[in-house]
Amino acid sequence: MAEVEIGIGKSGRRAYGFDDIAIVPSRRTRDPEDVDISWEIDAFRFDLPLMAAAMDGVVSPATAAEIGRLGGLAVLNLEGLWTRYEDPDPLLDEVAELPADKATRRMQEIYSEPIKPELIGQRIREIKQAGVVSCASVTPQRTEAFAAQILEAELDVLVIQGTVVSAEHVSKTAEPLNLKKFVRELPIPVIVGGCASYQAALHLMRTGAAGVLVGVGPGNACTSRGVLGIGVPQATAIADAKGARMRHLDETGVYCHVIADGGMSTGGDVAKAIACGADAVMLGSPLAAAAEAPGRGFHWGMATFHPTLPRGARVEVGVRGTLKEILVGPAHENDGRLNLFGALRTSMATCGYESVKEFQKAEVMVAPALLTEGKALQRSQGIGMGRG
Repeated sequence: MAEVEIGIGKSGRRAYGFDDIAIVPSRRTRDPEDVDISWEIDAFRFDLPLMAAAMDGVVSPATAAEIGRLGGLAVLNLEGLWTRYEDPDPLLDEVAELPADKATRRMQEIYSEPIKPELIGQRIREIKQAGVVSCASVTPQRTEAFAAQILEAELDVLVIQGTVVSAEHVSKTAEPLNLKKFVRELPIPVIVGGCASYQAALHLMRTGAAGVLVGVGPGNACTSRGVLGIGVPQATAIADAKGARMRHLDETGVYCHVIADGGMSTGGDVAKAIACGADAVMLGSPLAAAAEAPGRGFHWGMATFHPTLPRGARVEVGVRGTLKEILVGPAHENDGRLNLFGALRTSMATCGYESVKEFQKAEVMVAPALLTEGKALQRSQGIGMGRG
């Protein structure tokens, strides 16, 4: 791909986000009822290609159970409020009521409470008792420390997650996690991330991971791109990871799943993520707007409460509908933020594709005017696609 000269001695590729591209309808169409949007990873099958983000405003044991019943997979943050407090509800109430200028400092105080190892197993068992697949996340720094509790509780799927996770962490002060050794020895499937480039995705795939999370900083609550200056627009990041998946498959015969993590607000965004090459999507803020969400209409990321360098913000998302309405409808608004997976199904049907893997072959084009073309009245009236 041609590079753009930024200045003498420095050039870079042009990258694209979801707002820059559009899916091109093909010569064939289908009935939405004939489209299969299910997703399989390791021994598990899900009706929806969905992972709910491991954020305290999104996933509690109760919402994990409901998302599982609706066909998705919810990820509980094992370093969040649910493993620091026996009853986090009063803290969640407080976080929702904090004034904006006090939120970050107070959240740092709330999250300074030590993680209680006994609560790790308790929360996992609560999800499993609901009869759904259990999934939870830890950071690389704490993975080995919590492994015994995770395995004892018989977690089904583990996510090792950070702003950026590499297969080759170098440290002069501590022995880093040997990701490849850990993943291959663990008796349950592991998903790792985030990453945002071909090389990083390929190296994570070579650890033996069942899937990789693609996305550095695109989420509504994340400020990593501003604080650290790092990131890649999601359409390009996913397409690059798809290329890494093809190479890894050629090398090993093993298919590693690509999960688009962040930057999606509408059904159209979800469809574009799949068309760029994702096998599934990880959603945060859309699910934080559910009536059942533990955040009470607010959403914040895992790095929001970092003790020395916060890289997230508590954002208000409001309450848009129930989890069922947000995921599978019916929609009662026209801006694409409800019935996200009904929209994916209809997009696939309109373009003639029968499965998620087929839809990854859809033609896309650079179309930055797509969201504004012919929408002057909607923008001027703040309705439909003109909403902020």
